[in-house]
Amino acid sequence: MHAPAHAPTGEAPVTGETLRTALAGLLDGLPPKQAAQAVERLIANYRGRTPTHTPVLRDRSDVAAYAAYRMPATFEAVRSALEAFRDRLPDFHPATHVDVGGGTGAATWAVAAAWPGGERTTTVLDWAEPALALGAELAGTVRSEPPLSGARWQRRAIDAGLDLPGGTDLVTVSYVLGELTEGDRRAVTDAAARAARAVVIVEPGTPEGYLRIIEARDRLIAAGFRVVAPCPHSAACPIERGTDWCHFSARVSRSSLHRQVKGGSLPYEDEKFSYVAAVRDLEIPEEGPATPSRIVRKPQIRKGQVLLELCTPGDGLQRETVTKRHGPLYRAARDAEWGGEWPPPAEDD
Repeated sequence: MHAPAHAPTGEAPVTGETLRTALAGLLDGLPPKQAAQAVERLIANYRGRTPTHTPVLRDRSDVAAYAAYRMPATFEAVRSALEAFRDRLPDFHPATHVDVGGGTGAATWAVAAAWPGGERTTTVLDWAEPALALGAELAGTVRSEPPLSGARWQRRAIDAGLDLPGGTDLVTVSYVLGELTEGDRRAVTDAAARAARAVVIVEPGTPEGYLRIIEARDRLIAAGFRVVAPCPHSAACPIERGTDWCHFSARVSRSSLHRQVKGGSLPYEDEKFSYVAAVRDLEIPEEGPATPSRIVRKPQIRKGQVLLELCTPGDGLQRETVTKRHGPLYRAARDAEWGGEWPPPAEDD
C-alpha cells in the first residue's frame, strides 16, 4: 500500500510556483479581456447553481480562465489540509489516489506536493470533459512527478450513482460538495467512505462550507472512520452551530498573470477553507488524551503574552495564555500558526 516517502535525488518537488508556471504557459495567447469575462460568468454561476450534468465550463477558454482564477487557491487549501493529515500520520504514503470532482486537478497537484516522488496511481473524476482535458495537459508538464503527469482523467457524473474502486488508499473531495444536491452530497461522501482508507474533504471556509464539512464528518465517523485533522478527537464538534464556524487560512502567492485575471493588485491572497481528514483501519499516533490540540484562530500576540484559541482532545474549546515565564514555550507560541498543533512537537536532540 505504501509508496516510497521521498522524491528521487535531483527532482524538484511540486510547489505553488510550479503550478503558477504551468498556468502561465496555459494562458499564453488568451486575451485578458476574454479571460476576465469568463471569470465573471463563472463567479456568478458556478458554485451551487448548476446541476452536475450541465457543466458550466463550456470550452478550453472557460477552463483556462477557471484554472487561473481558482487553481492556486484550491491547491494551497488542499495542500494545507494534507500537511496537517501528514503531520499526524507521517508513515502513511498513499499508493492509490482518487480525486472526486477534481476538475483541472488542483487537489491532485496538492497530493503530489504532500507525498513527492512515490509510486502512486492517480485517477481524477469529473463531469466536465474540457476541465479533464486541460487538467491532463497541465499535469503533463510536470515530468518529475509521474503520479501527476501520468494520472488518469476520467469523465464521470458526481452524483448518487458514483462508484469508487474499493481499497483506494486516499480519496480527496475538494470544493465539490457545495455544487451538489443534498442527496448527492451524502451519496458521494458515503461512496468515499466505502472505498477509501483515508478521506480528505475540503470546502470553502464559510458558515455553509463548515456545515457541509460537519455533515460529511458525521457520516465518515458513522462509517467507522476516525478523525485525524483538524479535530484532535472524533467526538461532536464543540462549536455551537449558528454561533461560529471552524475554518482555516492558506496564504496564496499570486503571479502578475493571476492578478490580471482575478483583478486586484496585492501579490497574495488568503484562502479561507474548512476541512476534515479521516482514516479507517490505520493506527493514529498519540490518539486520545495525548493528541495535540489544534489552534483554531489566528494567535493573538500581545506584549509579553500570546493568546491561543484551541480545540482540545477532551475539554472542548479552550483559551491558553502563554507568557514569557513559559520560556521556550512562549517563543514557540509567538511562531505558532493558525491551524497548527499545540503544543508543538518536541525537537529532536
